[in-house]
Amino acid sequence: MRQVFLDTETTGLSPEAGDRVIEIGCIEMVNRRLTGRNRHYYLNPERSSSAQALEVHGLTDEFLADKPRFVEVVDEWMAWLEGAEVIIHNASFDTHFLDHELKRVGRGPFASHVNGVRDSLLMARELFPGKRNSLDALCARLGVDNSNRTLHGALLDAGLLAEVFIRMTRGQESLVIEQGASASSASGLAPSADFHLSGIPVLLVSPDDQEQAEHARVLEELDKASGGKTVWRELV
Repeated sequence: MRQVFLDTETTGLSPEAGDRVIEIGCIEMVNRRLTGRNRHYYLNPERSSSAQALEVHGLTDEFLADKPRFVEVVDEWMAWLEGAEVIIHNASFDTHFLDHELKRVGRGPFASHVNGVRDSLLMARELFPGKRNSLDALCARLGVDNSNRTLHGALLDAGLLAEVFIRMTRGQESLVIEQGASASSASGLAPSADFHLSGIPVLLVSPDDQEQAEHARVLEELDKASGGKTVWRELV
């Protein structure tokens, strides 16, 4: 499973008004492990950033003047992205800009070049309804160190997003055994019976003698604490 965490910086807020992408940062993860095979581009937008955007990213016209244009990096970048699921925080903003950049060079929309786009902002809103779900807020909530984020930077923010995403999805890989896989091969334990729930194998493991004795001891303590009001043995 190959995933790429992506972030951009731009000259402003409206590609329709001529604003351009000036930085792209991509962090690669394969099977939930960061690979270090990343991509990072500063781009010459052939126009100035707005004062408000400059305060956010700090990338001056002078710094960007000798950087490549989008058309000069698009082939290499698209080839590298091919086949990956791309995770973006507030994906509609970034993909809107990237769609305009791709249209300028005669290419189709961004989503048509990758194996799906996932919006981590929508994920966060489902996990933490009613709370702030900016990248900074998620870093604070999930224990991700963002102390170096004095200015927005595409590669830095993509890296923070990768850490946030891993924490938001922690454990999901182990919750469901793939349909069609045997329970014994998935867990390394032999099931006591072959049960399935909606086509998904459910692993049942019988307790050994020691576990049964410990369970009986706990029931005895509960029975004493409740004055003999427990009903467990009557139900089994």
